[in-house]
Amino acid sequence: MADTLFYSPSIRQNSQLPEKESQHCVKVLRMREGDELTVTDGKGFFYECTLTQASPRQCMVSIQNSIQKPKGWNYNLRIAFAPTKQMERNEWFVEKAVEIGIDTITPILCRFSERKEIKNERLEKIAVAAMKQSQQAYLSKIEELTGFKEIISCPFNGKKYIAHCYDLPKEPLSQLHKKGEDAFILIGPEGDFSREEIEDAIAAGFEPVTLSESRLRTETASLVAIHTIHVINNLQ
Repeated sequence: MADTLFYSPSIRQNSQLPEKESQHCVKVLRMREGDELTVTDGKGFFYECTLTQASPRQCMVSIQNSIQKPKGWNYNLRIAFAPTKQMERNEWFVEKAVEIGIDTITPILCRFSERKEIKNERLEKIAVAAMKQSQQAYLSKIEELTGFKEIISCPFNGKKYIAHCYDLPKEPLSQLHKKGEDAFILIGPEGDFSREEIEDAIAAGFEPVTLSESRLRTETASLVAIHTIHVINNLQ
């Protein structure tokens, strides 16, 4: 596979690369007609292609071969986090989460949330870039900002956890989670979830967990949670 990966979600139906990908192909990489390149649809496939038309606005390719690539983990991993006030920290988290491996990221609005709105378009672009950089064939889903009560009522066929810092009964995620289980984890804002939110989540089937002896920032806690699930599943 080529070192540079291109993204075109409709590559099977449309041999034209998106304009941004075309610009990168021609202006940055200086690729020409006849050059070989690899494209992913973000749905589990790599496509080995030949560049048939090279233009900054419209690159056309011919698919020579398609390769289905496993996701890298055989469980569903979803995280819902309360975005921080500083947008660059949210963007950093999304980038690293996609690189490590995540199915769905949902920004949530909590009682003590610092940020009340978030632009998904920017986060989606970062997710695409991280997928390409880490040579993955699956694009993580970035959902719209969702209210806390709505998120805890979402159906999920797997284990559900809520991480918090209160001195209340809880178990380490590393000891509670079992290999092969789907996981849905809630991470609160810098001011943590409210006690009422924790009670509501527990009533909805979420198990309270701790991630560390230290008090972690929101984006750090989110990454620790994702990494913990992957480590458990990679153990023999």
